Amino acid sequence: MNVFEAIFLGLVQGFTEFVPVSSSGHLVLAQSVLGSSIDHLFIQALDFGTALALIIYFWSRLVDLARQIFGKKDYRLARNILITSIPAGLLGFLLADFIQNSPELLSPLVVAIMLAVVGVLMIVIDKLPRKSNKSGGQDLSPKRALAIGVAQAFALIPGVSRSGSTIIASRIMGLNPKAAAEYSFMVAIPIMLGLLTKLLVKDSDRAYLITNLEPVVIGNIAAFISGMIAIKFMLTYLSNHGLAIFGWYRIAVATVVVGVLLVQ
Repeated sequence: MNVFEAIFLGLVQGFTEFVPVSSSGHLVLAQSVLGSSIDHLFIQALDFGTALALIIYFWSRLVDLARQIFGKKDYRLARNILITSIPAGLLGFLLADFIQNSPELLSPLVVAIMLAVVGVLMIVIDKLPRKSNKSGGQDLSPKRALAIGVAQAFALIPGVSRSGSTIIASRIMGLNPKAAAEYSFMVAIPIMLGLLTKLLVKDSDRAYLITNLEPVVIGNIAAFISGMIAIKFMLTYLSNHGLAIFGWYRIAVATVVVGVLLVQ
């Protein structure tokens, strides 16, 4: 992998990880654009950059969370983050290799279908009336936190989007748009750290990182920069807007992909 490809994939991963348009889906499409296969271990390794972006951006929130747990003995937010993380973490551990080795799930057609389906959901969710407008993840009940976790598990399918599925589910569970994005990003931290731990613990994965250290470092720098920009953009945008624009974008990309596939 050359430097250009590492930077390009890092930028795509960092931005689309937090903007709800599906990082895995865009990376599958990027693979088609580059005309070469992308090692899934390289994509997983880019989570070093995106996880670092989350930790730095939400550092004060993480410190406050620790104070809530050890000082105020308020476990609600930590409990909900843990509950939401379980379904995706468990299914990811069990099915990640299967999905990565299933060409039919990594095809542009599957990505296009899921981009469109979730895009329609985003447009519809903005039009539904809200019976509640909870201000944060700590206000969720355990059952609602679990429902968000189940939705997050569907993001294992390329084209769904982890942030997209959790933001949609969080909106349905009563969070306002900005709070839904914040909760989605907070929940991503343990998921990413779990995946990174696997990379560091497994001998073959660790050997891959060492062998491909230069492109991994360059890609992560790009992912970190674009990730920080994407987080800031999402939280600012969702303070006054909904998800519809991302839904229309997903549908537009899906339409283009299907059109290209039809003429090939």
